[in-house]
Amino acid sequence: MSTRQIEPKQRGFLIVNSHPEGAAATVRRTWEEIPARTDGREPVALVLGHSAGYGLATLLAGLRQHGIRGVGVAFEGADNGRRTATAGWYRTGAVADLAREAGHDVRFVNTDAFSDEGKTEVLDALAQHYGSVDYLIYSLASPRRTDPATGVTHHSVIKPLAAAYEAPALDFSGAEPAVSRIRLEPGTEEEKRATVAVMGGADWSRWVDALHERELLADGFTTVALTYVGSEVTAPVYRQGTIGAAKEHLEATARELATSPGVRAADGRAFTVVAGAAVTQASSAIPSIALYTAFLRTVLGDDAFVSPARQAMDLWDQLEGRTPLRLDDAGRIRLDGWELDDEVQARVRELWEDPDSGLLKARSGAEWFMSQVRELYGWGVEGVDYGRLVETDPAWPARG
Repeated sequence: MSTRQIEPKQRGFLIVNSHPEGAAATVRRTWEEIPARTDGREPVALVLGHSAGYGLATLLAGLRQHGIRGVGVAFEGADNGRRTATAGWYRTGAVADLAREAGHDVRFVNTDAFSDEGKTEVLDALAQHYGSVDYLIYSLASPRRTDPATGVTHHSVIKPLAAAYEAPALDFSGAEPAVSRIRLEPGTEEEKRATVAVMGGADWSRWVDALHERELLADGFTTVALTYVGSEVTAPVYRQGTIGAAKEHLEATARELATSPGVRAADGRAFTVVAGAAVTQASSAIPSIALYTAFLRTVLGDDAFVSPARQAMDLWDQLEGRTPLRLDDAGRIRLDGWELDDEVQARVRELWEDPDSGLLKARSGAEWFMSQVRELYGWGVEGVDYGRLVETDPAWPARG
């Protein structure tokens, strides 16, 4: 056990330590945002990438409103004496506490979900405690992936394709947020392939195959992978770049899985789910996304900017048949209509065309974005006493 007072270590968007009580408070706030109800069915779910972003929101909404049972999987680091544990470690502890208090049966595995050993550990837990899986939620985000079949480690890159990308970006290196300019050279074909290997659908498909081989696909099995389309404003570095190539592969994988032997035998379904914009550790690393999101938040305000929790509630209602599936022409479930509304996007483009002037109008949005980045690591959370000693090395919670 390690009790100490800690302070944030931050440069720009990079924060290298986390506050346990602050991280836990963000989980409790999201939990309280989700109205409690019960459907009585208690489906079994496997949530890959449960400790942050949309994976976390989907787990919390599933617990709070549908009584899901099952396993959450993440790959988080413990306190090593120099740095605190990762925020996801602390968030998982908070989820476990809330689940236990509410009487939900959920277990947490800290492992490399890309590895064969990790898959075996998780599948063993499912087989021992829950049996067949009704839902597989795929929400993994990582800068690298080692292919278990080849042993090769692939590294993803954030680059445009075909042409260099120049655009405004949000700069927090000074006392006040400012606009800077970025230029990214186009990625190579090898960098594109590596990004697809990390962020595409190869591992998603391996998980479904592994569940099928262990006879753990329930009748009516559904699997979804979280993805993003985003605005034309950021398309050159996102949907038209290396990340976009990976997202296209993910979407193609959904179509392949829908007709795969295991899913067909279970009379199952496979979809990608297009979520709307959110401040996540992954999104804050993408050039220009911060400025775009600050403008979007300014245009929409507090109420119309749809949180990950509200989007997750929407997703579960669609999956569980409370509301009809909203599919686009490509067969993707859409949660992002609020973001891509034509009028909203037109107002964002007006700010983008003159970003310096736009930032003056969107200062509150920029400050909100940075506050959200800090909260990802448990800092700046209302009601948390950052001056007192805290336990930074709690054990990983095996159960909720």
